[in-house]
Amino acid sequence: MKINKIIYLIIASFVLIFSACEPIVEEQHLANSTDVDGVELKATNTTPGGNEIKLELLTPAITGHWNYMIGKALTDRATIIFPVKGTFNFAYRGTLGAELFEKKVPVTIDVLDHPVPAEWTALLGADAVAGKTWIFDQNGPDSLWWFMSPPNAPDSAMSVWWNAGGTCCPPGDANGKMHFDLDGDANYTHYETKTSTGTKGLFTLDVVGKRLIISDGAKMLGSAAGNKDGVYSIVSLTEDKMVLYLNNSETYGTGWTFIFRPE
Repeated sequence: MKINKIIYLIIASFVLIFSACEPIVEEQHLANSTDVDGVELKATNTTPGGNEIKLELLTPAITGHWNYMIGKALTDRATIIFPVKGTFNFAYRGTLGAELFEKKVPVTIDVLDHPVPAEWTALLGADAVAGKTWIFDQNGPDSLWWFMSPPNAPDSAMSVWWNAGGTCCPPGDANGKMHFDLDGDANYTHYETKTSTGTKGLFTLDVVGKRLIISDGAKMLGSAAGNKDGVYSIVSLTEDKMVLYLNNSETYGTGWTFIFRPE
């Protein structure tokens, strides 16, 4: 009997020791500070119908950022210059506390009374929501529209090393097209042929850096030249002509030049 009592005491001691070592956890759960309907957003033209827009999140205890299609504002309040006319829905994306949300607020721009780069209208056309379609300019001089050029030298983009498009070896999508628009986002769509189903992605027009970036699963027209990251230097961009340059093709180890015109 004494042995059994000793065993029970030992077991009881171990139980007390291990239970004493277990941490005391006070579970805390995130809670929403409001619902989506309770999030108040405001987008105001600083002049009647003008293209300077003041964006405001008026509801406290909400964190997130503004997405105005051509860029982001990582603050609750921001003033932006929008480069095109039309009616757009600017989005605020953030958290209510326990869940993520997106809410949009409409704004209409009737006049470009603050200066904007001409490249935006050139790329998208007069109606940025409807957008604009571009194709290879295969009717240009010397059949130069898709050709090898010196690497890492945008100023030498028109120096032809090999006129691939105009001679033996055009890309598979030579007769395709690409479309840019601001219908809800900075949309880019690639079409392998004029009648094929498009592959959708996004575009970024960096006017200051002179870059056009294609992203989100789509590819540039003529991407057989290479370039996995989708970044192209803008040599020129006008209403009737766009010349892009690839600094360094991972396929050929050279530069590559693309010449497009509106469809």
